[in-house]
Amino acid sequence: MALTVTAINAFKPKAKPYKKADAAGLYMEIKPNGRKYWRYRYRWLGKQKLLALGVYPEISLSDARERRDNARKLLANGIDPSAQKQQAKRAARIDANNTFEAIAREWHENQKEVWTDVHSKGVMMRLEKNIFPKLGNRPIKDIGAPELLEAIRVIEKRGALDVAQRCLQTSGQIFRYAIASGRAERDPSRDLKGALKKAKVKNRAYIKPDELPDFFKKLEKADLHALTKLALRFLILTFVRSGELRGAKWSEFNLVKAEWRIPAERMKMKEEHIVPLSKQALALLEEIKALSHDSGFVFPQQQRRNKIMSENTLLYALYRMGYHSRATAHGFRSTASTALNEHGFRRDVIERQLAHGERNKVRAAYNHAQYLPERREMMQWWGDYVDKSCI
Repeated sequence: MALTVTAINAFKPKAKPYKKADAAGLYMEIKPNGRKYWRYRYRWLGKQKLLALGVYPEISLSDARERRDNARKLLANGIDPSAQKQQAKRAARIDANNTFEAIAREWHENQKEVWTDVHSKGVMMRLEKNIFPKLGNRPIKDIGAPELLEAIRVIEKRGALDVAQRCLQTSGQIFRYAIASGRAERDPSRDLKGALKKAKVKNRAYIKPDELPDFFKKLEKADLHALTKLALRFLILTFVRSGELRGAKWSEFNLVKAEWRIPAERMKMKEEHIVPLSKQALALLEEIKALSHDSGFVFPQQQRRNKIMSENTLLYALYRMGYHSRATAHGFRSTASTALNEHGFRRDVIERQLAHGERNKVRAAYNHAQYLPERREMMQWWGDYVDKSCI
């Protein structure tokens, strides 16, 4: 006789477990603690098997019958319901381990070796702030273009259009990593091409070459520490990135060969970079050494000589000189590039001295010295140009 809800509610626990049958293999097992479990008994390949269907009342009588009927349909199609259930559990566990955030962190860990620390931290901060809150716990294989777009739109609505573009680009790299490692089938970011608003391109503020004489007059009069003034002069002469300048060590310089070799681990593209030193740069190093000879760093902090100059020191110096929103330390690269291009130096030579990334990794392995004779000539021309600006 089939079970009823009234009968089920009346079942009381006994000293030992007992069973009450419903129909077609479905029955309820009542435990001594009063818990009531649904079971489905069936035969598979000549053997009797049991399938757990849940606990009453979370799984009602009608729910239990529906689950039993679903199991019978699987049997009719030659599928073992217990094996199907275990497979579903395994798939759920795999999905739980292959969330967008889990794979993104794995991808990020693999990329850290070829990134600078600053870039690495920046990428993870963007993901943690903008993408993980929306997509982090989602199985990556289940994320489609509409869901990804919804997450990116949140960033757009803040007006952070550049961040939105960067997050979309990074997400695409993560999806492609998941595809390569067999945990996703497609990259939905490709479907969003043209879907985002484009940020207006803003050029970095920089001092024009013909503005250098006025800059040096202000620098001479500025109430700044002597080493800060020398750092700005040396930055202009070498036009390296400010982080590369601040982290400079005396061991990187060969004054006999008149060159500065910045090791790969300190470069943005993780490739050794050679800076030919002009006569002006060499003379400036002598002045700098008198102020920082007791430190391994060329530009140490004044109070803590074992630490490099703060990243804000040069920027605040420019602010105090009246160049707020008009110039940045990074902008001196544009100053030099503008003058060198106008003078007619080959673009390839200029780009190599700017240490712009070589996308072909095979070439990058041996081209750190590429165009070196021309670069030496160019750097001396630039030293002379800057020297004239100081007069």
